[in-house]
Amino acid sequence: MNDLSHTDEILELFDLSDKDEAGLLPYLGFELNQAFYAVDIQRVREIIGWEPFTPIPNTPEHLCGVLNWGGEIVPVVDLRLLLEMPFQPYSKTTVVLILQVQGETSRTVGVAIDGACNAHYIDPPALSAVPDFGDRVSTEFISGISHINDDMLMLLDIDQLLHPERLG
Repeated sequence: MNDLSHTDEILELFDLSDKDEAGLLPYLGFELNQAFYAVDIQRVREIIGWEPFTPIPNTPEHLCGVLNWGGEIVPVVDLRLLLEMPFQPYSKTTVVLILQVQGETSRTVGVAIDGACNAHYIDPPALSAVPDFGDRVSTEFISGISHINDDMLMLLDIDQLLHPERLG
């Protein structure tokens, strides 16, 4: 897979750059552990093919290490492990989404995913709320659920999901 950078190039790749979809929000979707997730495509800085990370000692298991992204050292999070899914070895289909995360400061974080990215326009009023699973299940990082064909697509709030306190 070619490395893709800049939001406009990503929108163009997924044939979204020339569409005027009033009120609809573009999301980048992907599969992880046989479930479908998506992130705001405006936060995707680049999609890069698999490359080994430099591990950092004494970090939580979901922090796989760092990579050099155009001269910037970027932490990489294994999204499966962060979401408490079983580990799966990385393969040639594994990709890293380089994301712009907002918080007290803006920062860049990479997330390793299984691959197979696609784009969707989401109609905010058509989103379903996240069900209440009780106090023991953390869902504040899911901003809503969309129905795409016969599948449910969980929209991830990357600012919550990749918050420094959650990452450890």
